[in-house]
Amino acid sequence: MDVSDHRQAFLESVRISRDLAGSDLVRAAWGQESACAGMSVGGLAHHLLNQGVTIAKGLSSPAQGETIAVLEHYRRAPWVAASRAGQSDPEQNVRDDEAALAGPDAVLAGAAAHTDAVADLLARPRDPDTIFIPWQGWSLTTDDFLTTRMMEMLVHADDLAASVGTETPTFPEGAVVPVVGLLAAVAADRHGATAVVRALSRPQRAPSSVSAF
Repeated sequence: MDVSDHRQAFLESVRISRDLAGSDLVRAAWGQESACAGMSVGGLAHHLLNQGVTIAKGLSSPAQGETIAVLEHYRRAPWVAASRAGQSDPEQNVRDDEAALAGPDAVLAGAAAHTDAVADLLARPRDPDTIFIPWQGWSLTTDDFLTTRMMEMLVHADDLAASVGTETPTFPEGAVVPVVGLLAAVAADRHGATAVVRALSRPQRAPSSVSAF
């Protein structure tokens, strides 16, 4: 069974994230504070790599629970409301920072142990083709969940690159297009379509922010 272009873009995004997290600049700054307040560079690298690990674990677990649309996922997720209220997730930061204490070699090897199997897992038929999100209690279609993880990778790769003063890596078009579409849809759901259209096409009438989160 062939892996679709969307899934190939996810696999390429995982590779790009691993290359950045394993770079000399990230290794050298591992214990320093990152561009994300309250999180070390190593913790941020762990968080970035964990997006691929999450997919590997989800594909290895049975499908279950209610399957919802991706916009509804962001409407319901508690962290989205917290983010929009200016609150971070200190417990997540602590978990990532604690995992990073093992050092870059261990973190990278741990991620590889899971993500090396993702291509084979994605090629296997699933019925239903969904992934259960245990910390939320609902499921998304596999492709929707892949898009959410690619969004996390694009956002946090930029955070990690900024943390160590390097260029943000270029992700494949197959990742960029659905991620930008997802962010625009979530932003339109939050601010209204007119605000997002103006931000993208009419800067003279654009609101000060159309952030999705």
